[in-house]
Amino acid sequence: MEKRLIDLIESKGPLTGAEIKTLTNTDNLLLWQTCKKSKELRVKTIGIRYLRLDRQVKGFARLSPSILREFLTYSVVGLSKKPQSLFRRASQIISHINNVNRLKLELTQTFVNKIQSQYEGNSLGEQACFILAGDIVYNMAHDVPRPERSTGRLVRGSDIDLIVVLHDRTTDTFIKLLDEKIYQEKYRVLISPSVNEEIDYIVKRIERVREQARFDTFKHMVACKILQEGKYIAGNKKLFEEVQRLLKENGVPDKLDRLEQKAIFFRKEEEKYLIATRHDEINHKDLYFFYPAEESEEFE
Repeated sequence: MEKRLIDLIESKGPLTGAEIKTLTNTDNLLLWQTCKKSKELRVKTIGIRYLRLDRQVKGFARLSPSILREFLTYSVVGLSKKPQSLFRRASQIISHINNVNRLKLELTQTFVNKIQSQYEGNSLGEQACFILAGDIVYNMAHDVPRPERSTGRLVRGSDIDLIVVLHDRTTDTFIKLLDEKIYQEKYRVLISPSVNEEIDYIVKRIERVREQARFDTFKHMVACKILQEGKYIAGNKKLFEEVQRLLKENGVPDKLDRLEQKAIFFRKEEEKYLIATRHDEINHKDLYFFYPAEESEEFE
């Protein structure tokens, strides 16, 4: 396998993990192990790792991207003796990721503007705050086709996670109508061939955030983590500041930081184990950090 990969890269130059996978049709784990163990191959990884919460993991903490997603999408494999060509290809991948991130951020802004335009003056902006979360806020959005959860149709990579927080005094009727408007626009964006993006969203009053900030259930932990990483997009900025104040008041940033430190430790241990253990001796149950995990409970 190693000789095959070296010959492939000799002829084609540095390749992403996904490109190697396509050209070799090799088992994901074996491919990753071979690239990591080889002294003649070098793996250059792009971007950052960040906290993700997963019910299947003891303590709930893991890192995103997963080992496999990081290898396929955010890593370039080249020859150790040709570092310059590896760095050049890595720079190209970074530029592509930056462009994907920019386009998804622009789509988010357009999406929110479309919703706001359906209300007179600044009536929605006074009652609601739009917060963006997920891959985009880490500048890690990708465009690898994947099935959308509800329909199964392929969409363009990373979804767009949007949280809409409203004043406590907002009526149920207002919230119901807003939810319907957002859903209609979400569906249009999903089925449009020229857009074909998945937007996950949740609409909630600030009182719901107060409850979630207690950080006392898994669902509350996920909600807090999403809000903590969130980026203000539009609407009432005082509501955004109130959300951040509630999280800080309840010690959420420190709690999430401790979880992230645990996730970093577990990831290192898992990678060590996977590199040191023969491919045919690894059980599927030992691969929970290798494969991606969904963090969708807040949007269900």
